[in-house]
Amino acid sequence: PGRAADRPVYLGSSKSNIGHAQAAAGVIGVMKMVLALQHETLPKTLHAEEPSPLVEWDGSGLELLQDARAWARDAARVRRAGVSSFGLSGTNAHVIVEEPPAVEPADGEPAGVDRGQLSVLPVVVSGRDESALRGQAGRWASWLSGREGVGLVDVAVTAARHRSHFGSRASVVAADSVELVGALEALAGGRAHDAVVTGGAERRGKVVFVYPGQGSQWVGMGRELLASSGVFAESVDACDVALRPFTGWSVREVLAGEEGDHPPFDRVDVVQPALFAMGVALSALWRSLGVEPGAVVGHSQGEVV
Repeated sequence: PGRAADRPVYLGSSKSNIGHAQAAAGVIGVMKMVLALQHETLPKTLHAEEPSPLVEWDGSGLELLQDARAWARDAARVRRAGVSSFGLSGTNAHVIVEEPPAVEPADGEPAGVDRGQLSVLPVVVSGRDESALRGQAGRWASWLSGREGVGLVDVAVTAARHRSHFGSRASVVAADSVELVGALEALAGGRAHDAVVTGGAERRGKVVFVYPGQGSQWVGMGRELLASSGVFAESVDACDVALRPFTGWSVREVLAGEEGDHPPFDRVDVVQPALFAMGVALSALWRSLGVEPGAVVGHSQGEVV
């Protein structure tokens, strides 16, 4: 209240654009606003054609982003956005995102240059042991020498996504193929180099069970496991007995995708008991197979499981 009518606080939601993001909801909100700053546009919030009648919009200083709006830099006013993420248990996270200062082109650098083109890139190399790693680095250095037309981006992508990754590994950072060849030759010769980091891949960590919130459901999501797994079905039946006095309908029928006396599946009071039973039953199934969690974590409704 009290804000000028032509400068309201605009409200938007990442969930309207991409659906329920579960534990990533907060960081996706940050990413959305960073992109909005970059593209100088406040994106439209979907499915908000009719503002809630429970909010007194008039005089509130708030306005829904029912259409995309230009959000250009203004030398007289810094652009800022607030991002809030809320959890079922009461966990709230709030961040203020502010645009960075405008960067003036460096001397000799043409205005509008894509600075991303000037960035260094990591190229990953691996072998079954240190000797194999060095041999691979030497072969790559030899192949790249004299091939100035080969793009560094192509090399980095191929190395990361289209090569097998063995236990003995190295990361080589370079801005162009000439730097890459020099660093690879140092790696092949066992010489220290500022652009080379070596190490070994190891199996780390323990199993974590992650329970999602609303938005992860689909009709009949438990049908196949109810038919094929006695442990899963037994657990769902136990949840059904426990929940029916409160719901008045069968959660097993919902998970099986069967018609019954339950309300429509897209209702919150149907989805949440169904997801609870699904989480409990899946946990029982994994544990029956010898998979024990070292920790459990849940987002929103999943925190209850």
